[in-house]
Amino acid sequence: MKKITIFIGILAIATLTLSAQDDNSNKNRNSGEIKTLFDSNRGNGGYGAFSIGYSKIDSRDALMMGMRGEWVIGHGFGLGMAGYGFMTDPVYDQLTNLNYSLAGGYGGLIMEPILFGWYPIHVTFPILIGAGGVANASYRTDWNDPYEYWDGYLEEATAFFVAEPGIELEFNLVRFMRIALYGSYRYTTDLKLEGTPANALRGYNYGITFKFGSF
Repeated sequence: MKKITIFIGILAIATLTLSAQDDNSNKNRNSGEIKTLFDSNRGNGGYGAFSIGYSKIDSRDALMMGMRGEWVIGHGFGLGMAGYGFMTDPVYDQLTNLNYSLAGGYGGLIMEPILFGWYPIHVTFPILIGAGGVANASYRTDWNDPYEYWDGYLEEATAFFVAEPGIELEFNLVRFMRIALYGSYRYTTDLKLEGTPANALRGYNYGITFKFGSF
């Protein structure tokens, strides 16, 4: 319940801040110019992006990868869809001679208030709301390379709902490209996997996002 309250609070603050910057954004839109680190550009539209990140899932290191597409409205608000996949480091079980990992993905609607997006360095507040699935997978590996695996089996799987508010420090590199350093908190409903904590997917994420398009 506490995490939900925090999520609602972030959404409210971001919305109020977006409204507060409207006068300034109108001035910049009237001038028709967005400042970047290397050049300037007119216009707005939409973008596609991919992300690489890190998270802790069930007390194990996990690789996160994702993609999203957004329509950017008036340089101040993005709306679109996003999806992420993840896989934890394997844990070896001597009894079965197998490695076990949690793997899955989630996606849904993403909303992104953008503060002072015409400046070369600014912040955004992406918020994802959606659903996903996670599985406990087993597989055999090469002793010399645990990520070279075969004979994979799906032991058990379950679905969940997710809400993930975040913050990004964004850099306007050139008119068609931005990069962002991000941090977010992933809140999910309880998991129903034997031997896996119900809150295994809840936690912080960190990474970098590469954005390409018309902003």
